[in-house]
Amino acid sequence: MARNFFREKGTFLRRMDPPRKATWSPENEITQRREHSCCSGLKMFLVALSFAYFSKALSGSYMKSTITQLERRFDIPSYLIGIIDGSFEMGNLLVIAFVSYFGAKLHRPKIIATGCLLMSLGTFLIALPHFIIGRYKFETSVRSSVNSTYNVTPCPASPPRMLSVGNHPSTVLNTGCENESRLSMWIYVLLGNILRGIGETPVQPLGISYIDDHALEDNAAFYIGFVQTISVIGPVFGYLLGSLCAKLYVDIGFVNIESITITPGDARWVGAWWLGYLIAGLITLLSAVPLWFMPKTLPVLEGQLSKCSPEQTNFIRDSHVVHHKCQADEATSFVELAKDFMPTLRSLLGNPVYILYLCVTIIQFNSLIGMVTYKPKYIEQHYGQSASKANFLMGMINIPAVALGMFSGGVLMKKFKLGIMGAAKFALGTSLLGYFLSLFFFALGCENTKVAGITVSYDGIENTSIEESSLFVSCNADCLCSDTEWDPVCGENGLTYVSACLAGCRMSRGSGVDMMFEQCSCVAGGNLTAYVGQCRHRESCHQVFPYFLALSVITSFIISLGGTPGYMLLIRCIKPELKSLALGFHTLTTRTLAGIPAPIYFGAVIDTTCLKWGHRKCGGKGACRIYNTTAYRIAYLGLTLGLRTASFFLCALGLLILQWHIKRQKTRTISNGSTVTELQALRKEEISNSDQSPRTSDYDPEKETRL
Repeated sequence: MARNFFREKGTFLRRMDPPRKATWSPENEITQRREHSCCSGLKMFLVALSFAYFSKALSGSYMKSTITQLERRFDIPSYLIGIIDGSFEMGNLLVIAFVSYFGAKLHRPKIIATGCLLMSLGTFLIALPHFIIGRYKFETSVRSSVNSTYNVTPCPASPPRMLSVGNHPSTVLNTGCENESRLSMWIYVLLGNILRGIGETPVQPLGISYIDDHALEDNAAFYIGFVQTISVIGPVFGYLLGSLCAKLYVDIGFVNIESITITPGDARWVGAWWLGYLIAGLITLLSAVPLWFMPKTLPVLEGQLSKCSPEQTNFIRDSHVVHHKCQADEATSFVELAKDFMPTLRSLLGNPVYILYLCVTIIQFNSLIGMVTYKPKYIEQHYGQSASKANFLMGMINIPAVALGMFSGGVLMKKFKLGIMGAAKFALGTSLLGYFLSLFFFALGCENTKVAGITVSYDGIENTSIEESSLFVSCNADCLCSDTEWDPVCGENGLTYVSACLAGCRMSRGSGVDMMFEQCSCVAGGNLTAYVGQCRHRESCHQVFPYFLALSVITSFIISLGGTPGYMLLIRCIKPELKSLALGFHTLTTRTLAGIPAPIYFGAVIDTTCLKWGHRKCGGKGACRIYNTTAYRIAYLGLTLGLRTASFFLCALGLLILQWHIKRQKTRTISNGSTVTELQALRKEEISNSDQSPRTSDYDPEKETRL
């Protein structure tokens, strides 16, 4: 006993000696080179991975910004646009499970680089239809000559017997009908987005696991938060690129812009959507270069990583308990990896905390993806903003708030050293606060645009029931008009008319956006004139819009504060060897059950609020031209907040189960004696409770280790 005591005491005194001057030796030089190589290699990988995150986020957000442009260019409804948007997740489904599992055992940086190459090819494929489909021809009822001052009358003569018919397809159909099959070119967009989804698959699970494997425990959350922040900065440039391209006409350089009778605020305007995809594809291609030259693994610092025994790979890895990285043993062959896949998956799915976390994120991702996908369109349709301005506001106001929130969440987690339970409570608290603030969006509404025959009567009285037959009244009885065309004009009385023909206009003057219509029999009072485009006079809506933007920024920041702690909760609630598979399976399920269906059913619900549909040249429903503003707001916000409400019930259950597992794990740790530190703290607590001072001769570390 005494011999053991003096031996331990001597070791302790030697550790307390002042450090001696370091002397050169080959071992010291190798260690220093290893430390320098590891630190620089990890920093280089952080930069390369951040660039890949940036490029994939830029192209993804640009896709969101072109939703309305694609809808109008290919003349398709919102639910079909939702299918195109969800095709990105369909590509993930094809390979994500295998990439996440087998990729963790292979050369992860090169696999990520290969994914970037595929994303680039997919982005270029999306832009391909523009060079095949031909020039864009928007629907119009005006037949004019650019060089003439007075154009053909918008109101051709109509026999009285034709009034009851309302729609006269002979005047508008068959023109360009032979090109109708070209509308199927949106299939190329669908296939390109699927290829983008395949290429994006390895970036997140393999990149995050690579960082967590080689970074110190205390720095892992900060590094991951940094990468996630870069991924949120990418959409800033994506939406700004979308704003710039939306200002440019789709066929810029090939048409006379002065002859175009529509403006960027028109429901038929299509910007140069294809140009942004070419730029995004080039950036994604460049992001693959540095990752291709990164090593498979970084040098391991002594004491930083260690092989872990089964007792050390606990259910919960709390940074306050486990001080070393755990490195799973690698399988020796591909066949052994395949045989071990199903048992590993069963082990992962047997984790109740992981399953509940999965369910919560699936529901919340449904709400988030549906909201983000159609938010620019909501700003356009509800507040009367152009696509360019809506994208600019998303990029310069909303997205930076999300980036700041993600980064601040990682900093707060590192500063306060939040454990797994603290991270869960913090994420839930920020989500609840953002939810209650989001309820105020219902009060920030706008009235419908006053469109004669749709939202109001020709006398300006609001309609309670909308019928297409109300488009034809006595003031336009002498005109041979079509109720399928959408070519709005604004009367000097403040009412918007579906077309100059339905406004009863007899004469047109000028060309392009400066065209003016005269002798309009349906425009009551004044000079009976009308101008091209919808009326923009909604003062109450313009007053509400700044409050909507301010509330949107605040709620986005608060909700995103819990993003990084929530992500670290996912990593820390599983065994280390299951980390890559857990991240990949999480991405797989959320994109299967949220990324694919959410844009589709959100778009289908939005389609139900449409008041006036566009029509294709050969017949059939096209893109929506005007929505019921009140119904749109209730459907869009109600579906978004309703899903988040359901997720909070699962959050409460998940917290209870997480707390129970933490208590059980602590009990198991103490009973098994897996760490000497906890047993020493327990012994000190027992000694202090019994008011007895410890005696040095009674303490034996070897004895405590055997307990």
